[in-house]
Amino acid sequence: MALLFIKRKLFPTKDADRIQSGKRLLARIESDDTIRADSEQDLESQNGRSYDTFGRCNSPDESAITTNSNCSTRERINPRIISDAILGLSDGLTVPFALSAGLSALGNTKVVVLGGLAELAAGAISMGLGGYVGAKSEAESYQTIVRETQELIQTDSEETRAMVRETFSPYGLSDSAVADITRDLHASQDRLLEFLLAFHHREIAPDCNQAWTSAITLALGYFIGGFIPLIPYFIVSQITIALYWSIGVMAITLLVFGYVKTCVVRGWSGRANVWAAIWGGMQMCCVGGVAAGAAIGLVHLIDMGST
Repeated sequence: MALLFIKRKLFPTKDADRIQSGKRLLARIESDDTIRADSEQDLESQNGRSYDTFGRCNSPDESAITTNSNCSTRERINPRIISDAILGLSDGLTVPFALSAGLSALGNTKVVVLGGLAELAAGAISMGLGGYVGAKSEAESYQTIVRETQELIQTDSEETRAMVRETFSPYGLSDSAVADITRDLHASQDRLLEFLLAFHHREIAPDCNQAWTSAITLALGYFIGGFIPLIPYFIVSQITIALYWSIGVMAITLLVFGYVKTCVVRGWSGRANVWAAIWGGMQMCCVGGVAAGAAIGLVHLIDMGST
């Protein structure tokens, strides 16, 4: 299966019937066989486009299972966006909530609102900058690997052959099969570069807009999550009642967020996933409660020491 996957990804032919025609899978490619190296079709690249993990679907068994001869594709959300959104919301739902709960111990609603908004602005900017710098660093790291691999391909073919053999060593392929693949890969520098990046270095080309996407996602997630516990302080004038409302709203929000976050990662159906999602929601409630309790206790301690 691993060999067939590599063959389909790196040596796509005009039609899959060539595999069934008796031609050896790893046979040397003749001059009339055109190899199309599509650089955009990386391993489940991190973008929002539809993808098909195993290439074309032309086998009779697969055609019998599906209602048509084409492989079904599915749209998915960029996993990096999901990760950034979860990170931003997690921090936004805990840190500003703990701060507002702690400031409420001073007994002044205006202090809570102004302090919470100031923290929201500073925190959102900080999270956004962190996401931007992190994504830029990843892009620079990828470009460095590409540049070093290109130099290695041009200067040391023996080393690249060793890298190809090392990549296939866990699959237990015969030496002749690995030799055929190595020879075909070295026939094209672009194809060899694509192979080494995808299978040896296990690197995926980052999206050119990933830095801005991460920055906006983290900043918005933090601001939205942090604004929720401040809503009761805008509505209720009594600081104690506003605190109780804020705690109730955040308990429900943290529970729902923890449940949804776990379901996004594990799946929505199945008894095990449901219980895991409930446990994830309870964990978020515990984290938010501990953070808020620590903030309130610290403010009370400092206030008592100053008086």
